[in-house]
Amino acid sequence: MNGPLEPHRARKRFGQNFLVSPGIIRNIVDAIAPRPHDIVVEIGPGLGALTTPLSARVDRLHVVEIDRDLIARLHDNYSPDKLVIHEGDALEFDFGSLGSDLRIVGNLPYNISTPLLFHLAGYAAQVRDMHFMLQKEVVDRMVAAPGGADYGRLSVMLQYRFDMERLFIVPPGAFNPAPKVDSAIVRLQPLPTADLLARDDAMFARIVQAAFSQRRKMLRNTLRDYFSEEALTALGIKPTARAEELPVAAYVALANAQVQ
Repeated sequence: MNGPLEPHRARKRFGQNFLVSPGIIRNIVDAIAPRPHDIVVEIGPGLGALTTPLSARVDRLHVVEIDRDLIARLHDNYSPDKLVIHEGDALEFDFGSLGSDLRIVGNLPYNISTPLLFHLAGYAAQVRDMHFMLQKEVVDRMVAAPGGADYGRLSVMLQYRFDMERLFIVPPGAFNPAPKVDSAIVRLQPLPTADLLARDDAMFARIVQAAFSQRRKMLRNTLRDYFSEEALTALGIKPTARAEELPVAAYVALANAQVQ
């Protein structure tokens, strides 16, 4: 071990807000309930608020970190036998390289949370569950039901692959520096493969993106490159409906109609 390191200053470009509330930390770890042999992967360990209690409960903890200063601290504070450090950008990291039945956790950086969630969805088949802290408004969008303003592309794409539950809210005072918004803890559990009925995942993604590209427009306009009004009606979908009115199953039906 080296000598004491200088205090770390949160970096805006990495979206760093460090969790400091002991009570919230305890609640998160209890919600994850890690077992010794679990393959737990923490994204953005930061100053180790979750890393320390997680590493105490598992035989070996994996972490993905991009900040070189924080990586140096991790090397200084944790034994390589207990902590495997993967240096780099979580947006580009191959989580599948760590095996299957993964349990992924983290206080996700606000500035990359949505693209990171899409990246992680690609590894759903190798994941047992995921527990994340995100801006509350992002979590509200993830779990939103059709028909509301929060329901959008993120809702559809994630609800197609995961069962999701907002566990509890985390106030700004639980962080240093304190963000300007509330955060929330969300649990994602991959749905069984048998429930994934889209014949072509890429087509499904394109249909969802097109539908939500202009939220105020009717589907007969946003999906005109794919369907006529008659074709939408034949699928049981009103051409005058808007994207937020359709449940996930309707998007699956639309996508499958394109690959028959």
